[in-house]
Amino acid sequence: MTTHAETPPPSERSKMLWAILALLAIYGLSFAAGWPQRWTAAALDGHHAEEPAANTEAEPHEAADDAAHAADAHRAGSPPPLWAVVPFILLLGAIATFPLIHATEHWWEHNRNRFIVAAGLGALTLAYYAFLHREPVEAHWPGHAVVAAQEGRLQTGFVHAILGNALLQEYIPFIVLLFSLYTIAGGIRIAGDLEATPTINAAFMLVGGLLASFIGTTGAAMLLIRPLLETNHERKHVAHTIVFFIFIVCNCGGCLLPIGDPPLFLGYLQGVDFFWTLNLWPEWLFVNGMLLVVYWLMDQFYHHPRETLRDIERDVSRLHRLRVSGLKVNGLLLVGVVIAVAMLDPSKAFPGTDWHPWLYFREAVQLALVAMSLAFGPRESRLANRFTYDAIVEVAALFVGIFICMQPALQILKANGAHLVERFDMGPGKFFWATGTLSSFLDNAPTYLVFFQTAQDPERLGGPTAGVPEPLLAAISLGAVMMGAMTYIGNGPNFMVKAIAEKSGVRMPSFFGYMGYSLLILLPILALMDWIFILRP
Repeated sequence: MTTHAETPPPSERSKMLWAILALLAIYGLSFAAGWPQRWTAAALDGHHAEEPAANTEAEPHEAADDAAHAADAHRAGSPPPLWAVVPFILLLGAIATFPLIHATEHWWEHNRNRFIVAAGLGALTLAYYAFLHREPVEAHWPGHAVVAAQEGRLQTGFVHAILGNALLQEYIPFIVLLFSLYTIAGGIRIAGDLEATPTINAAFMLVGGLLASFIGTTGAAMLLIRPLLETNHERKHVAHTIVFFIFIVCNCGGCLLPIGDPPLFLGYLQGVDFFWTLNLWPEWLFVNGMLLVVYWLMDQFYHHPRETLRDIERDVSRLHRLRVSGLKVNGLLLVGVVIAVAMLDPSKAFPGTDWHPWLYFREAVQLALVAMSLAFGPRESRLANRFTYDAIVEVAALFVGIFICMQPALQILKANGAHLVERFDMGPGKFFWATGTLSSFLDNAPTYLVFFQTAQDPERLGGPTAGVPEPLLAAISLGAVMMGAMTYIGNGPNFMVKAIAEKSGVRMPSFFGYMGYSLLILLPILALMDWIFILRP
């Protein structure tokens, strides 16, 4: 099962390196101009660096009046109407269905077309705020402010606020982290062909489940899927192994740290303590342990005995020990990314000092680590991995639209969250299943953020859980991360691993065939986890 993906041209590495150096140079120039310092001060003070926050085109006394009016009016103002979330629903629906429809599946494979759909629907959301919305809008970048409606029909202040919230506050840190983990991990090559026994395959998944929380589900999946496929090259019955790999490495293994899975990183950006997710270790151990046991039993007593004697003999006779290349440089750089994310949060003082890292300094450090990986890591490891940027470009193209389109939904749920929780008596169990169900078919990162905002108590902001009661935050986190494994579209790495496996010759289950595995195996395990750890804490 040799991979047939095209090897990236040698110039791609140098182009990306120069692009990163250009971005770092731009950040350096902005630092010399004092912009990150002012942004950080504004974020810490809780308002925009440039006053007033409301109508910037009005006279000074009028703008001040507008800002005061906005602060008073916000609590009484109405959120966007329900129909304002239609672009968000359409975008998530496109992600879910376009790959499955014969007429659109090939068209959707091109990242340019994904971006056209995402950006087009994002533009519709911005048009709503520009021409139809009239209530005050909360702005979160660089600091908190309330933007009031301007006189006239065009509301540029609302558009600026929404773009700041969606792209500057959330999208840039989110995509830089994914890009860093994906690119640096792509420079580590694990090659070899072990005997494809149930125990060896389960060991791959165990290691991947451990790594997923520390280098991200994307990084761990990209690191281990190729050696797992090479190990199982001689076997005919491999699809179930890849399905369990998706369950564990691409999803359930990533709940111990914010860098493990995109939803948890969004929670970290919202103020959740970096190490709070380590409290989820009992649930992590239970679910991943059960999945490993079920996999070993299935493979040991059903799938492995179905292999032909000839294939077993070929597997045993073609063994090659695992060889790792690129780890010396890129392994240290991955650790550097983890340290940067943990230590360089602008909202928190650097340990042992009163200094708050400047806004985007964390992202600049991550990009610098990527540049070091491209410059000093062995090029042969990336070539052997057939590394390309297609997968991360796909995520970047889609999430531009996702982060913009979900703003009305976030505002609606923030305004009505307390009422919904009270009306439906939503305890931790209902939060787990509501978050998880949507994360199964939509994208688990914005789904997490929606329910995070719903559960957040504005009067209890701060603390390690950012104002969300701890049992609710645990339920939301577990639902978003673990139930993202229920379908191919629940989490980004799911489809990436499926595509790599199919290019390697593995006949993967269809969309509904995969759901057969998740409904019969994963769902009962998650229900048992809910009963033991969530409903009976």
